[in-house]
Amino acid sequence: MRGSLWNRRTVQRLRQALISTVGSMKIKLLLCCCIGFTLIALASRASDFMGWTNHTAALERFSDSRKGYSIVMNTWKRYDLLKQSISHYSRCPRLDSIHIVWSEPSPPSDSLRKFLYHIVQLNTRDGRQVELKFDINTEDSLNNRFKEIKDLRTDAIFSIDDDVIFPCPSVEFAFDVWQSASDTMVGFVPRMHWVDPIKGDKNHYIYGGWWSVWWTGTYSMVLSKAAFFHKKYLSLYTNEMPASIREFITKNRNCEDIAMSFLVANATGAPPIWVKGKIFEIGSTGISSLGGHSEKRTHCIDRFVAEFGRMPLVPTSVKAVDSRNIWFW
Repeated sequence: MRGSLWNRRTVQRLRQALISTVGSMKIKLLLCCCIGFTLIALASRASDFMGWTNHTAALERFSDSRKGYSIVMNTWKRYDLLKQSISHYSRCPRLDSIHIVWSEPSPPSDSLRKFLYHIVQLNTRDGRQVELKFDINTEDSLNNRFKEIKDLRTDAIFSIDDDVIFPCPSVEFAFDVWQSASDTMVGFVPRMHWVDPIKGDKNHYIYGGWWSVWWTGTYSMVLSKAAFFHKKYLSLYTNEMPASIREFITKNRNCEDIAMSFLVANATGAPPIWVKGKIFEIGSTGISSLGGHSEKRTHCIDRFVAEFGRMPLVPTSVKAVDSRNIWFW
C-alpha cells in the first residue's frame, strides 16, 4: 500500500516538474521569437534610421558625377620628365583625361605630341578612353595652372607637377578621400603657417615647411603640386581671385599654390586633408630649390592676408591613411 502511494506521489511530482519545465520552455521560446521579430524589424528599418536608405537613382547620379578625375599637369621645358609622368599616370584606373598646362613660347613639337598620344593609347588598351590635351597659353605665368577649363568631364581635378610621381593606388585612395569631402583640398604635400613670434600679431605669419609639419603634426595647406580639388575653384581663381594677387604671382613666379589654398579655405571655412603617400621626385630643379624660398613664401602669406582682410587658413592634425597597405598608422 505504501509503495503504491509513494509511486503515485512520485508520478505526480514528475508530472508537475514536467509541466513546469514545458511552461518555462514555452515562455523562453516566446521571448526568443519576440526578440527575433524585433531584430528583424529593426534591421529592415536600420537604413532609414541611419540615413542609409537605398535610393538607387540618387546613387547613380552620384556615381555619374564622380566617375573619374582629370589630371591638370604643369610643365616647363622638362620633356623627359613629362614623358615619364604621362606614361605613369595614364595607367591609373579612374583617370578620365590629362590636361597639360603649356606656357612655353613655342608650341609643343609634333614629335612630343605623337609620343605622348601613343603612350596614352598604349596604356589604355583595357577599354578606358583617356583624353590628352595641351592647354596652350600665350603668357608665361604660374596662374595658368589654375585657368578655367571649359570642357572638363569630371568634377575632380588632380593637380600635379611633371616631376612628381605617386603610385596609382595612392592617387586612387586620395580620390576616394576627396569624394567624401569634395569641397576641400585633398593632397599629399602638407604645409603650415605660424604667427610670427617676433612681430606677435595676426597680420604677420611665417611659412612652415615640411619639417615644421613633421615636428608638430599640424598643417593648414596641401600644395597643388599634388592635390585634388573641385573644378569650380578654377573658375573662382580665374574670375573671383583679386587681380592684384594674380599679378603678384606672375611677377614673383611663386606662391600660386598658397593662393589656391587661401581661396579654398576662404570659401569653405574648413581645413584641407593630408593623405599619406609615398612620393617619388624625379626632377632635380624647381622653384623650391632656389635660395630664399621660405622667406618669399612668408612674404606671400602676409601679402595674401592683407588682400583677403583676414587669415582664412584653418590648421588641422587629421591625416588620411590607407590602412590596407600600412601596418602602423
